Amino acid sequence: MTVRVVLADDQPLVRTALRMVIADAPDLTVVGEAGTGAEAVGVVEEARPDVVVMDIRMPDLDGIEATRRIVAGPSGTHVVVLTTFDDDEYVYGALRAGAAGFLVKDMALDDILAAVRVVAAGDGLIAPSVTRRLIREFAGRPAARPVRELTGITGREREVLTLVGRGLSNAEIADRLCITVATAKTYLTRLLAKLDARDRVQLVILAYESGLVATGE
Repeated sequence: MTVRVVLADDQPLVRTALRMVIADAPDLTVVGEAGTGAEAVGVVEEARPDVVVMDIRMPDLDGIEATRRIVAGPSGTHVVVLTTFDDDEYVYGALRAGAAGFLVKDMALDDILAAVRVVAAGDGLIAPSVTRRLIREFAGRPAARPVRELTGITGREREVLTLVGRGLSNAEIADRLCITVATAKTYLTRLLAKLDARDRVQLVILAYESGLVATGE
């Protein structure tokens, strides 16, 4: 199955670089491009891609609002935000808007393509540096009771959610808890269903909002 991709970035050079790399990937194809957020929404409505690689700072409509509109629409398209980390203050907003992934432009192109595949398969992905940004977002809040109380999950599921919030992979979670990778995946599937979470990205957010992961960890 070929993953259909739309590239949304106001820098033609960025779109060209990604298009050229995707052209060499047999399982990925570019079906549209956009230079503004408004154009991105329109292209998605027309092309119905599997994934949009979305910049945040764009004219007409920023990437956060474009992401919100795309995720709320009927296309079923997943959004991967790809932006310049040092200049961006909108990581948390983009994830709350429904982005399934958040990547930074200094990542290797092969890693960006791998992330597109992960998101197309229905999972979420956050660059490690962005995870640290999330921690700073929560660290900036005044100390208070958890934003969200977790109910209906077991003690073991709570442990798994804590490790997800710390950024551990399935293999690392399995090693930490002395379980198989398949069992770790089963716990993640249960957590997604019980917490009505769309993907791993939302589980990371819930881990912080519920207080399972402290900002200093």
